Amino acid sequence: MARAGLTPERLVRAAADLADEVGFDNLTVSALARRFGVKDASLYSHLRNAQDLRERVAVLALAELADRAASALAGRAGKDALVAFANAYRDYAKEHPGRYAAMQVDLTPEIAATSRAGRHSEMTRAILRGYRLPEPDETDAVRLLHSTFHGFTALEAAGGFRHHPRDTDASWAKTLDALHTLLDNWPS
Repeated sequence: MARAGLTPERLVRAAADLADEVGFDNLTVSALARRFGVKDASLYSHLRNAQDLRERVAVLALAELADRAASALAGRAGKDALVAFANAYRDYAKEHPGRYAAMQVDLTPEIAATSRAGRHSEMTRAILRGYRLPEPDETDAVRLLHSTFHGFTALEAAGGFRHHPRDTDASWAKTLDALHTLLDNWPS
């Protein structure tokens, strides 16, 4: 095992890369073991089971996206912050489709609390401060933004827009304009 240089961090990073290549649904302990040229059993000293591997990839992906979004948001407010966050989200989903799919794993409250998974909601709330929405409107707006970003990127990744002549980047920009207008004129 030492010859393969296996560590939990190295396994999770390799699993995330593998998920991007073959799809998150096709990520298995066996496929990861083959990547390292070892038997499946060699991985179980670092992982509890396949679900543990999937959750760790999800946490890694959430942390990577949070770091990317935080960099994009630096020094921005209002519509500029909204667009920067949304573009970081969409770009990550395009560049890392397996990792993005992993982010949809329902993490246990314990894992979510001890990882950086909650940063997305916190950053979205930071964006929304400029729109001055009281609760529960702010929570509704967080859910609206995440639903819109996820819905658009999931449909785009699945090829749902490819048979229409309208450029998807133009539709994305119009979607963000509409979200900004809605947030600026939130119904009371």
